Amino acid sequence: MATFTTGDGTPIFYKDWGGGRPVVFSHGWPLNADAWDDQLNLVASNGYRAIAHDRRGHGRSGQPWHGNEMDTYADDLAELIETLDLRDVVLVGHSTGGGEVARYIGRHGTSRVAKAVLLGAVPPLMLKTEANPLGLPIEAFDAIRAGVSADRSQFYRDLSIPFFGFNRPDAVVSEGQRDSFWLWSMQVGLKAALDCIKAFSETDFTEDLKRVDVPTLIAHGDDDQIVPITAAALESVKLVENATLKIYPGAPHGLTGSFRDTFNTDLLAFLAS
Repeated sequence: MATFTTGDGTPIFYKDWGGGRPVVFSHGWPLNADAWDDQLNLVASNGYRAIAHDRRGHGRSGQPWHGNEMDTYADDLAELIETLDLRDVVLVGHSTGGGEVARYIGRHGTSRVAKAVLLGAVPPLMLKTEANPLGLPIEAFDAIRAGVSADRSQFYRDLSIPFFGFNRPDAVVSEGQRDSFWLWSMQVGLKAALDCIKAFSETDFTEDLKRVDVPTLIAHGDDDQIVPITAAALESVKLVENATLKIYPGAPHGLTGSFRDTFNTDLLAFLAS
């Protein structure tokens, strides 16, 4: 397996496929790099270098007690980019990974970055506050913590239903896709899983988004039950100067069915633009 070791001694697993302009993918909670395999194969087959890592605490990376928060996630991404000496990078982040991309740019700038894609991403802020009345109440995230703590296996199994929109009347449920979601989710350490809930829900990315000065595709399904579009993409596009908003009618949070196919087409078009 390909790994590098961060400055605090945490081994980070990554995939590195193909050759050409690098496209670096950051995954959502509670998954790992395998969730991007379709897109990794797609872009590598179309002349790009496709790279995706398992966030610390997730998948095949190390599980340290500390560092399960956005600043360190972003710094780990920076160390990956610097270790591989990547330049002219396209950063692609889904859900929590979108927050990781935003915080990376906020902390490290865009000297190595050409473009960014935020898909179903958590910025600017998921939590409802006085300044962010469109967000979700803290009780929603407390319920996630309680579910993970009580029986994380069953919680992840149940979470796959709204994640892929399989609870909608006309949904075609893929048990295989649900099984994959459960398998990847069970690979995250409990401490990292709980810490990451706080990281993706309570981190304010407003100032990070204001620092994004590269062409950015903000893509989101308008039936996202995990990261509702109102407080996410519709607000983020107001903060990123050179952003294009792409709304997928009826699409859920997770890439599935026709949503996956349409996003793949849009991703290739954005990379080539």
